[in-house]
Amino acid sequence: MNEINPAHRFSVEAIRKSETESAKGSKPARLNKVALQVASQYRRDTMSPVMVSGILRIVEFILLAALGIGLFAYHVGLTTHLFWQYPLIIAGASLLTVVLFELSDLYQIPALIHPLGKLGRMLLLWSGTFAFLAVAGFFLKISGDFSRLLFGAWYVIGFILIFSGRMLMSRLIRRWARNGAMERRAVIVGGGSAAEALIRAVERQPDNDIRICGIFDDRDDKRSPPIIAGYPKLGNIAELIEFARIAHIDMLIVSLPITAEKRVLSLLKKLWVLPVDIRLSAHSNQLQFRPRAYSFIGSVPMLDIFDKPINDWDSVAKRAFDIVFSLLGIIIFSPIMLATAIAVKLDSKGPVLFRQKRHGFNNEVIEVYKFRSMYTEMSDPTAKKAVTKNDPRVTRVGRFIRKTSIDELPQFFNSLFGSLSLVGPRPHAVAAQSHNLLYNEVVDGYFARHRVKPGVTGWAQINGWRGEMDTDEKIRMRTEYDLDYIENWSLWVDLKILVLTPIRLLDTENAY
Repeated sequence: MNEINPAHRFSVEAIRKSETESAKGSKPARLNKVALQVASQYRRDTMSPVMVSGILRIVEFILLAALGIGLFAYHVGLTTHLFWQYPLIIAGASLLTVVLFELSDLYQIPALIHPLGKLGRMLLLWSGTFAFLAVAGFFLKISGDFSRLLFGAWYVIGFILIFSGRMLMSRLIRRWARNGAMERRAVIVGGGSAAEALIRAVERQPDNDIRICGIFDDRDDKRSPPIIAGYPKLGNIAELIEFARIAHIDMLIVSLPITAEKRVLSLLKKLWVLPVDIRLSAHSNQLQFRPRAYSFIGSVPMLDIFDKPINDWDSVAKRAFDIVFSLLGIIIFSPIMLATAIAVKLDSKGPVLFRQKRHGFNNEVIEVYKFRSMYTEMSDPTAKKAVTKNDPRVTRVGRFIRKTSIDELPQFFNSLFGSLSLVGPRPHAVAAQSHNLLYNEVVDGYFARHRVKPGVTGWAQINGWRGEMDTDEKIRMRTEYDLDYIENWSLWVDLKILVLTPIRLLDTENAY
């Protein structure tokens, strides 16, 4: 969770600790038929424009470098005494071109949709790269050592390749926009004339990639009409939470004046648990902030309240981290897992693995693997009753593997297959309780920990909140650490937690 700009009067703490409109003890709202139908249309993930433009950067670098090195191999040959200088210069020039394109906004979606309009700028920057090479070669007195024919051919063919690729990308983006494969899905929060003005302003933007999926408002039809600018009001704010769990929504746009602080805080308190970008429309606000305080949809200004955590390239990096270290874990611990499987099978009848339904990303139900540590006939898949010291349901082998957390090792496979991450908030059983209350009834904002994928280990576990959550205080503290992890995530933090986990496992005081 990213804290909003200091210029705004709302803060994360104000939203999390506000006493107004508490969601404690609330149950998921039932959607009406229209809202369910709309939500079902948006179950499929879309391609992020950030990811598309990022991949294009990589592709253009590879294509330019491959073309240059191919021409070098064909025209000069790999046996030349400059066998490493040519590839180095070609790779450097390709990288410089991509950087210049980036600085000139040529990887923005509008530029990709209209490559003909950017033809002159692309040619100028590509020529600038070769001008830089020529000047550098002149001052270093090495220009005579390199083939002018090679670089001339690379200049001509390279630009044809770039422009052809851009024309193809333009057609692909237009097709993806038409069929909904690449769009940002938005829900308008709040109705009335303010919402209508916002929708009209967004729709007027050229090459708009925003798909408005509907409107949600707590006010009745008299104050907030059921149809606004052609879009239906699908329900109230409580129903929006459930809608966003079904549909893959990217953004919530709150269409309320920033001066309505109490109402905005009340809304944000309910909405911040969702893994989406939350923006406050500044389209019709009279208050003016510095330009850099805003983000924009076309020319429509927005105040950034929350950003979706671990998004776009961060999610790619985290997934790569999970795959690499999960495979390493499986290889390293395979002898221990094999021995544990044999011991579990010999100690008591029943399956070796125990499968349990738990809350995953965005409250989706996932199945987590563990080595079975209880007698089969006494197992508790719902985790309604916490395991206690000397619990008679736990087998002899089970006591040892629970103490040492060996029972968790099969979750390396969960991480490899993608239902878990290696590091993240620990997933809790769907029906897990503390004193006959579900965890979300104990901790206000509990579901905010599901804004990222749950993990095999986490920040709470290495800070002493490991083991069963049998008191209200334990679940509150674990949730606090989980939220702190989400707000401050980085790959370095993940690596630190992964390294410290085996050390923290030596403390078995709370592991039964």
